[in-house]
Amino acid sequence: MPDTETTSEISSETPSETPGITDTLGFWKIAELAPNRLAVVDPDYNETTTGELYDLTNQIVHGLRSLGLQKGDQVTTLLPNCMEQIAVCLAAYQAGFYVTTVNWHLAGPEIAYILTDSETKALVVSDRFTDEAERAISETDVPNRFSIGTVQGCQPFSDLISGQPTSRPENLSTGSFMFYTSGTTGRPKGVRRDLVDMHPDESAASSGGLFMLLGIMPHDDNVHITQAPLYHTAVNVWTTTSLHMGHSVVLMDRWTPEGALERIDRCKVTQSHMVPTMFHRLLQLPDEVKEKYDVSSLRRMIHAAAPCPPETKLKMLDWWGDTIWEYYAATEGGGTYVTPQEWRKFPGTVGKPWPGSEVIVVDESGEELPTGQSGTIYMKMPGMSFSYYKDKDKTSKARLGDFFTVGDIGYFNDEGYLFLNDRSNDMIIVGGVNIYPAEIEGALLQSPLVGDAAVFGIPNEDFGEEIKAVVELSPNADLSEDEAREQIMAHLHDQIAKQKWPRSLDFTDEMPRDPNGKLYKRRLRDPYWEGRERNI
Repeated sequence: MPDTETTSEISSETPSETPGITDTLGFWKIAELAPNRLAVVDPDYNETTTGELYDLTNQIVHGLRSLGLQKGDQVTTLLPNCMEQIAVCLAAYQAGFYVTTVNWHLAGPEIAYILTDSETKALVVSDRFTDEAERAISETDVPNRFSIGTVQGCQPFSDLISGQPTSRPENLSTGSFMFYTSGTTGRPKGVRRDLVDMHPDESAASSGGLFMLLGIMPHDDNVHITQAPLYHTAVNVWTTTSLHMGHSVVLMDRWTPEGALERIDRCKVTQSHMVPTMFHRLLQLPDEVKEKYDVSSLRRMIHAAAPCPPETKLKMLDWWGDTIWEYYAATEGGGTYVTPQEWRKFPGTVGKPWPGSEVIVVDESGEELPTGQSGTIYMKMPGMSFSYYKDKDKTSKARLGDFFTVGDIGYFNDEGYLFLNDRSNDMIIVGGVNIYPAEIEGALLQSPLVGDAAVFGIPNEDFGEEIKAVVELSPNADLSEDEAREQIMAHLHDQIAKQKWPRSLDFTDEMPRDPNGKLYKRRLRDPYWEGRERNI
């Protein structure tokens, strides 16, 4: 990261310098009124104005249209947190395209699957991920491929925008993200919503409902810091929505706790979207480091994505004051939220449904349960229908009438606050990232050394959970456990992303399955949790 001793602040153009700007929402309208306002500070502290980002976004739209892309077509990126990542997402939003931001931890075959499944018409990649990008490209037939830096099989990104006008394109319509969320089948599925028949200026102006619900107002000298990769659903949505709300955005690349504090101080950050692991790492800093940086600019630091230990959250509230709000939701839509004051009254709660959202807890037959009883959580958000792309079966299984579920288990207390207490699909949450065991088990079973496999989460003080694998060796595996472990892990490393690699791999003589093949995974997992509450 840049020298943390640097003390200069980011530049800004105050709202008062542009009459009427505080009444304007939507990035493009804001840029047209105030092109010199600060839009983005990149990880190296390079600054981009709204006018410069406006021009680049428009050039991307003109460039993609010149290649034949039309409303409803798919654009995909494999990029780090950078200006081009934001610009491509904004371009897709105003041109009526779907856009998928791919997790750059994925291996080439995993990226190739997403490119093929989503029917990608244009791909933009970074040379930071050359090896896996080239593997993916070699396995697909994406017609238009561009790279920032040199990637074999791609044209320079500059070819896409060179000679293209910076004027706002005509015949605009609202596009949409299509994020991929893994499932118990082990294959990721695209969460796809129907495109709304609305001009992007209108939809952008109305995109900040959740922000205002959480007390984040338009303009108001707000500065958002993007601390996690933009391939995450919420991280990308919060970043682009901040621009539509007239806020400046500060990008981080590789997150470090002191790096975050340095930027909060230097850039006078007011808001962010966080996960509990970040809190844990921040609290581990020496007191002299914490005291080195001024965090008094903070107003709303929103966290989600994983359960936060009450002790950790209380320490953060003591440090940052009542700036920490929480919400519970899913890529698919719907959710709850809780203020710091409410959370202090009911520690551990994820709050009450936000306006317009409905949340229920039901038993196995779909009957709604009374308060205090745990069951499957279902949510509904009017006007936010979705489907899992090319997977009607998964879509139907997630629905209960107009409600949907992601398999979480929880209950309401007598005051109507929701609490989470289990994950019915055995999801592992590592530092806010959802990890699905079935995908890892499937990769393990491709090894000739593996006869059977089970993957589950065990306690980890830093990340909440870590991945544990248990393997029953194939009868033909004539190796010591150490030799087998080394070869099995080497096999995994070439098949799945590093973040899915088990931290440890043990062996069993016989996997606990019943005669019908059902795996009793809890028999393997529960001993690791004895005396501890699995806070999910």
